[in-house]
Amino acid sequence: MTSVVDTTAIGKVQRRRRHVRTLTGYLPEQDSEGKEKWPRGEESVWKDGLRSLDTGVPSITKSIVNHVQTSLARQPHEIDDLGAYQAAALSVRDNLIINWNETQLHYSRTAGKRAYYLSLEFLMGRALDNALLNLGLKQEYTEGVDKLGFNMEDLLAQERDAGLGNGGLGRLAACYLDSSASQELPVWGYGLRYRYGIFQQLISPDGQQLEAPDPWLENSNPWELPRIDVSYEVRFHGFAERLNDGSGRAIWEGGQEVLAVAYDVPIPGCNTRNTNNLRLWESKPKRGFDLNSFNAGDYERAVESSNSAAAITSVLYPNDHTTFGKELRLKQQYFWTAASLADIMRRFKNLGRPITDFPQFVSIQLNDTHPTLAVPELMRLLVDDEDVPWNAAWNIVTETFFFTNHTVLPRSRHGLYPLCNISCPGEFHALQRYSGVKAVISVERKFPGDRERLARMSLIEGIVMLQPIDHDSKVSSESVPQNVRMAHLACIGSRKVNGVAELHSELVQTTILKDFVDFYGVSKFGNVTNGITPRRWLDQCNPELSRLITMTLNVEKSVWLKDLTKLEGLLDCVEDEDFREDWAAVKQANKERLAHHMQVTLGLNVNTKAMFDVQIKRLHEYKRQTLNILGVIHRYLTLKSMTPEERKTVTPRNVFFAGKAAPGYYIAKLTIRLIVNVARVVNSDPDTKDYLNVFFLPDYSVTLAEVLIPASDISQHISTAGTEASGTSNMKFCLNGGLLLGTVDGANIEIAEEVGPSNVFFFGHLTPAVEDLRYQHIYHPVPVEQKSPALAKVLDKISSGLFGDRGVYEPLLDTIRQGDYYLITEDFDSYIEALRMVDEAYNDRTEWIKKSIRTTAKMGKFSSDRAIQDYAQEYWNIESTKVK
Repeated sequence: MTSVVDTTAIGKVQRRRRHVRTLTGYLPEQDSEGKEKWPRGEESVWKDGLRSLDTGVPSITKSIVNHVQTSLARQPHEIDDLGAYQAAALSVRDNLIINWNETQLHYSRTAGKRAYYLSLEFLMGRALDNALLNLGLKQEYTEGVDKLGFNMEDLLAQERDAGLGNGGLGRLAACYLDSSASQELPVWGYGLRYRYGIFQQLISPDGQQLEAPDPWLENSNPWELPRIDVSYEVRFHGFAERLNDGSGRAIWEGGQEVLAVAYDVPIPGCNTRNTNNLRLWESKPKRGFDLNSFNAGDYERAVESSNSAAAITSVLYPNDHTTFGKELRLKQQYFWTAASLADIMRRFKNLGRPITDFPQFVSIQLNDTHPTLAVPELMRLLVDDEDVPWNAAWNIVTETFFFTNHTVLPRSRHGLYPLCNISCPGEFHALQRYSGVKAVISVERKFPGDRERLARMSLIEGIVMLQPIDHDSKVSSESVPQNVRMAHLACIGSRKVNGVAELHSELVQTTILKDFVDFYGVSKFGNVTNGITPRRWLDQCNPELSRLITMTLNVEKSVWLKDLTKLEGLLDCVEDEDFREDWAAVKQANKERLAHHMQVTLGLNVNTKAMFDVQIKRLHEYKRQTLNILGVIHRYLTLKSMTPEERKTVTPRNVFFAGKAAPGYYIAKLTIRLIVNVARVVNSDPDTKDYLNVFFLPDYSVTLAEVLIPASDISQHISTAGTEASGTSNMKFCLNGGLLLGTVDGANIEIAEEVGPSNVFFFGHLTPAVEDLRYQHIYHPVPVEQKSPALAKVLDKISSGLFGDRGVYEPLLDTIRQGDYYLITEDFDSYIEALRMVDEAYNDRTEWIKKSIRTTAKMGKFSSDRAIQDYAQEYWNIESTKVK
C-alpha cells in the first residue's frame, strides 16, 4: 500500500485553517470569580516579552536599527534614504499595532455595536507623517532619525501615495476613518487592495494625457499587515438550485471561485490609543498554477485561472467602454462586498447572538452606489446560509444599511457609475445568482394604477415591478431591461439615505429620489455635510500655520485639532497688525515651498509675488476646468491688447491646474491638452509672461495637494449650479486661508454662510434656473456671438490654431457651441466679472489678509469629526469607547 492523492486537488491552493486564533477564542477565559485567566505558558515570561510603545528617543532609535538589521537585512553602511524610511515606518507601525491590538481586544470585551464603512476608494495619502502627528511622536522620531544620520523630511519624501483612490470620494472616506479613530468610535473601513491603483498620469509633448501603470507596491507597503489566515471564497457565475421547501433558500454551485485575502492597515486616532482598521481585499486564485497544462505546452491555460482572479483587484475603475471592462467592474464590486459581508457576519457570530440581533450590533454605510451589491448579498447570506425567512431577512437588511448618495447626475462619463446603472446583457452574467433575490416595492398598493411611477421606481430600467416584497414575486416587462438602477436598490435596501451638502440633499429628495420620498416619507432622507480632517489638512500640510494658530489661541494643538470651532478665537486678532504680518509671512513661505517643489520636480520657475489661483480636481465637464482655461485665454487676449504701461497696472496671476481624466473620457482629456498648450504659449510670450502664467501639474495626488493647498490665495470651485454634491477641496483651501471663487453650489453655499458673503466670490446662474436654460439651449438656441461676444472671440482664437493643433479642439468647442449642457455660455461673462473683483480685492493687501483670517476662523463646521459624529448619532447609533 501507499498513500494516494485526490487527483482533482492537484494544483489547488492548500487551504489552511482560517482564523487559527479561534482555537483559543477571541477573549481570555475567566475563572469562577470573573477574573481573566492567562491562556498558556508562564504568565511572567509572556509579560516580560511583551513590548510597550517606543516613545523615548533611545527606544525609537533601537527599534529603527533593529528593523534595518532584521526586517530589511541591511547593515549601517548599506542603508539609504529609502531603507531608512522603510525602517522608520516599520518602527512606527509597531507602535500602531500595539495600540491596534489593544483597541480590538477592547472592542471585543465591550461587545458593543460597530459600524463598517464600505468605500471602493480610500485616498489615504502618505502615512508616516500622519501617524507620527496622531501619535504625538513627531519630535522624538525626528530627533532619533537625526541621530542615525538622516533627515526626517528626506525620509517622508520617500513614501509613495497608496494607490487606493482617485478623487474626493476616496479622500472623504479617508477623513472619516481618521475621525472615527480620533473620536474613539468603533468603525472599520472595507476596500480593495489595488495592485496598480488608478494610473500614473503622464503628459505627452503635444499635451495629451497618457496613462501608465502605478506600481505603488513595488517597494512593499510597510503600513499593511497581511492576514493570510483571513480569507473567503467568492463565487462568480454558476447556477442556483432553489429548494422546494417554501423557505426561498437556494444552493449556489459551479462557476468560478476566487479567494479574497485580507490586508489590514492600522488607522491611528489623534491623541488617543484608539487605532481602528482599514481592511483591504486582494483577489487570488483558488486553483493555482495548472502544471498539467503547462507540461502539455498550453502555457496560457496554465496561468489562466491566476490571471483571471488577479485581474479583479489589479486596477481601480477599469475602463468600462468594453463588455469586459463592464463585467470586471461588476465583479470588483461583488468580490469586495461579498468578502466584507462574510467577514462582518463572522465577527457578529462570534458574539453568540441570534441572527435577528444583527442590526443591533452592525451598521453598514454604503459610500455611494459602488457597494450596493451588499444589499442582495446580505439577503443571500441570511436566506441561504442562515435559514432566515425571506421577510425577516429583508427586515434585517433594511435596518442594517445606510446609503450616502454623492451625485444628482443621471450618468457620469468618467466611468464611475454615479447612479451605477449596470448595462445589460454582458454584466448580467455576473448577476445570475440574484435572479431569485428580488427586492420589490409594493408601489401599486400605495399608488394604484400609476404605471409611470412604477416604471420610474423600478429597480430594472424598462421593467415595472408589480408585486410586494416576496421571494415568489413576479415582474412584468414592457421592454427588454437595459440597466439595473443601483441607486434605487441602495435606497430601498437602506434604513436611511443622506446627501452630502444641504443643497445636494434637497436636490436628491426633489429630483432623482423624489418618488421614494413620496413612498417612504421624508424621515428616511437626511443630510450630512461633508467634512475634512484638520490633522492632515492643516497641521500636517501647513505646519507653520498650525504653529501660529496654537501660539495665538494659547490652546494645546491637540485640543483645537479635535474641536475646530476654537479657531473662532482668531477673529479677535484680525485687527492686530503684527498677527496679520505673521499670517501673510506663512502664506508667502508656502508659496515659496510650492515654487521650490515645481522647480525641483518639473524644472519650472514660478513668480512667488503673484497671486496663486488654484483649481485641483478630477477632470470632468461639470467641474468646468474648461470655463477656467477659457477665462485664462480671455485674460491673455486682454493683456495682449494692452499697452506696456497698462499691463503694469494688472495683478500678476499664476493659474495652477491638476487632476486626472478617466482614460475613456475624450472631452476631459481634450481639456487637459488645451490647458497644457495654452500654458506653452502664454508662459513664453514676452508681452505677458510677467503678468500671467499657467501650470498643469501632472499626476495629481494627496501629497501634491498638501503642497498646493496651503499656497493658494484663491481657489476655484466653479461647477454648474446643482451638479456638485458637496466638494471637500473647497473646505481644505478655506481652512488654509485661501479664499473661494465659485458658483452657488454644493458646500460652497454653507461655507459662505459660515465665513460671510463678503469673504467669498460668487458668480453664475442659480440651480432653479439651470433646467430652463438647458431647455432654451435645445429648443431656442442663441449663437454664442450674441450671448457672450467675449467668449465667442476666445473660441474663435482656439479654432484658429493660436494654441496649436488647429481643429483638434473642435469636439470640445462643439460641446459649448451646440447644446452647452454645463452652461459655459451662460456663466462666462459673470465669471470674468468675478475674476475682476478678485483682482480688485487682492490689491488691498490689508483687507485681503483679514478675509483670509476670517475664512480660516469660521471653518469649524467643516471638520470630519463633526460629520462622523452626525453619522454615529443620527444614523449608526454607536457610541465612543476609549481604550485605556
